[in-house]
Amino acid sequence: MVEIKTDTALEAMREAGRVVAQALAAVRTTASVGVRLRELDEAARTVLAGAGARSPFLGYRPSFAPTPFPAAICASVNDAVAHGIPTDYRLRDGDLVSIDCGAELDGWTGDAAISFTVGTPRPGDLELIAATQQALDAGIAAATVGHRLGDISHAIGTVARKADCGMPADFGGHGIGRRMHEDPHVANRGRPGRGLPLRHGLTLAIEPMLMAGGRDDHRTDPDGWTLRTIDGSRAAHIEHTIAVTEAGPRILTLP
Repeated sequence: MVEIKTDTALEAMREAGRVVAQALAAVRTTASVGVRLRELDEAARTVLAGAGARSPFLGYRPSFAPTPFPAAICASVNDAVAHGIPTDYRLRDGDLVSIDCGAELDGWTGDAAISFTVGTPRPGDLELIAATQQALDAGIAAATVGHRLGDISHAIGTVARKADCGMPADFGGHGIGRRMHEDPHVANRGRPGRGLPLRHGLTLAIEPMLMAGGRDDHRTDPDGWTLRTIDGSRAAHIEHTIAVTEAGPRILTLP
């Protein structure tokens, strides 16, 4: 069931989203060559604890997962598309890093992701990150009253295909509010003019995941969580929680 949020709920979600933005900023500041992925998780946990928020990622176990997720962030490096588990891996010069983070505050949730490079970037990685950001921007711009869910999906997919990027099948964005994952599913490809009508108070996590190799197939690591490109190409993942409003799309996970 899709829950339409009141304006009061949107303000509460904005506060949760602000905590997410602060946690991601702390992770980005911490990330440098030689830093362990676990240290990035610790940086996010410190922000969440300081804000009185909890992580909706920690202990989360969807139907596909063999074990509960053990961290407050997903840390996906290079050919990892999403859901990477923070380990003792030390960041290396030129790594492409995607960090996904959520926060639950006073019963409401925010969810966002960023992608960035560490040290000296590869030009292709910068192009991939830029294309992923453009896809997110296009999806957000389509999230207006009177449009349909397929318009968001079509906008994202159009940018991705123009950039010759693949997108992992069956993975995309989602409704969000009292829980991290709510209805509806927000596909990263679709037909315009189809699907759920967009109404004031609908809240969505929009999250394009682009794979530079151009293929849509992917594989899952033995940990049961980490998604990787099938051909070893790089991937990027950028996300915001947004609200559809009469005044236009409102990003709830800004600083």
